[in-house]
Amino acid sequence: MNNTTMTVTSLNTKIKSLLETTFMHILVEGEVSSVTYHNSGHVYFSIKDKESSIKCVMFRSNANRMKFRLERGQHVVVNGSISVYTPRGEYQLLTVSVEPFGQGALALAYEQLKEKLQSKGYFDPARKKEQPKYIKKIALVTASNSAGLQDMLKIIDKRWRLLEVVVIDTLVQGDKSAPQIAEALEYADTLGCDAIVVGRGGGSKEDLWAFNEEIVADAIYNLNTFVVSAVGHEVDVLISDFVADLRAPTPSASIEMILPDQNEILYTLSEMEERYARVMKQIVGNKEQNLKAFTQEFARHSVSRKIAMVEKDFNSLEDEFKRVMDYKLSQYETQIEPLPKRLKEGFDYALEVKTQTVSSLEQKIRLYDPKLKVKEGWAEVVLDGERVDLSKIEKEDSFVLVNLNTKLEVKCLEKKEL
Repeated sequence: MNNTTMTVTSLNTKIKSLLETTFMHILVEGEVSSVTYHNSGHVYFSIKDKESSIKCVMFRSNANRMKFRLERGQHVVVNGSISVYTPRGEYQLLTVSVEPFGQGALALAYEQLKEKLQSKGYFDPARKKEQPKYIKKIALVTASNSAGLQDMLKIIDKRWRLLEVVVIDTLVQGDKSAPQIAEALEYADTLGCDAIVVGRGGGSKEDLWAFNEEIVADAIYNLNTFVVSAVGHEVDVLISDFVADLRAPTPSASIEMILPDQNEILYTLSEMEERYARVMKQIVGNKEQNLKAFTQEFARHSVSRKIAMVEKDFNSLEDEFKRVMDYKLSQYETQIEPLPKRLKEGFDYALEVKTQTVSSLEQKIRLYDPKLKVKEGWAEVVLDGERVDLSKIEKEDSFVLVNLNTKLEVKCLEKKEL
């Protein structure tokens, strides 16, 4: 039996040496029971099974390479080694990397970010911008030496050459690519383009991962310009596809989706030209018929035509009048010759009749002239200052009798009717 006494420090040192040399590059499976993301960038967490738990630490350099975020309840596999903190005699699992159990880290990170952004409304169809009908200027955010860019330029040249193209070179793969893509998108948004296409050609999940980063999603979400995500092949669906206003299965397909085909436009214009010519010909024909009808109608109702018709009628009436007058005059000529004699005879007869009438009237005047009557023994009867007939005098009336030389004031004593 070894009775040699050891100090605490020496014991912990021996344990440290034994554990750290024995348990190197081990894989430990367990459930995350607690997790803390420190301001320093380090991650402190614990994993457990049904009977025990162990503390773990992941320093910032390794934590920055984590594609997903540790959360309580996750079933994970931790890759690391045992480390002993001698002053306290505590050991922990010094973590190099963590993988979800039965699921890749990238797949979990993808689902975590997708769920997060969806809850923030990044995928809401109501916020997506309407695709411009005609694009005059476009920005292509991709690697300038990529096959995807060449494919897009070929399609542009084939489909729609009336376009200003701005190529914004950026890394599209690797750890530093996501910030560069976000920066390139922000710059493209200031160029006054009608549309932005961001993307790259095909590759592995790791090659395309930059388009699954939150910084790229944020940049796309904050753009004021219509943006198309064109990453990888048709089977590749990335976070950028959900956030963008339009998702294209490939870079070349994105150009076909947003640019018109100049051949189709030319065919449409030709068809419209023919239709326009037919319509215009029909319109002109109808207008010519209407003009002809209006001209005929105007001729029938024109002032000159009416004047000509009135003049014709007037001439006809004038001729008719002359014929009637000639006929009447020829008839009246036979009647005019005896008229002077007949007129003289009639005048003499009328004069004789009038002379006799005047003589008769003179006799009557002399017969009824009051002055003549007074001279011959008649008198005027005046009652109350007015000349009246004798029949107007009543019994007991006082009246006056007046002739040329005498005025008598008398009173009726008795009245008898003759």
